[in-house]
Amino acid sequence: MILKSEEDFDNNFVNEIIETGKGILGEEHVASFKACYQCGTCTGSCPSGRITAFKTRKLIKYAQFGMRKYAIESEDLWMCTTCYECYERCPREVKITDIIKVIRNIAAREGKMAKAHRMTALYVFKTGHAVPINEETKKARKLIGLNEVPPTTHKYPEVLEVVRRIMKDMKFCDIVGICTDTAELKPVEWKDMSE
Repeated sequence: MILKSEEDFDNNFVNEIIETGKGILGEEHVASFKACYQCGTCTGSCPSGRITAFKTRKLIKYAQFGMRKYAIESEDLWMCTTCYECYERCPREVKITDIIKVIRNIAAREGKMAKAHRMTALYVFKTGHAVPINEETKKARKLIGLNEVPPTTHKYPEVLEVVRRIMKDMKFCDIVGICTDTAELKPVEWKDMSE
């Protein structure tokens, strides 16, 4: 990546990350990314990075240097599985996974969200689950002595309406681009980050 102009930097991005995340996580927790010295422990620990080009520390560098456009438009932003390996191993106690989630929230508010993540949100809207139950899952549950249908929205479909109402009231469907009338994804007007 070659930085070509001052437009590549946003001096307010560090503060935007802190302001976006501090209400839930606390300011000190979110601001921890400023302590990163790019040792690479996070990247070396990342299971996603072992099979993709994902570099955890690159996202933290983008955040530190105010490289907002690169951070929120990066495909890497959506490759994190939120396993917390980097978080647990960071010698500077940078709350990396939580920082990535905060940056994802910033990106999503601007309509920059990977299709796979949008599809997961749609599954939650349709079924109440990120991974809906299927016949194979029911058989596996029965084999290990569980009820075929878990005590969730699958067993209590009336609760699904509560899930949907919460998603609508929180404007989550608007952010993700879910048509609540048809329970389908709306066409995206932004660059689909996964394509």
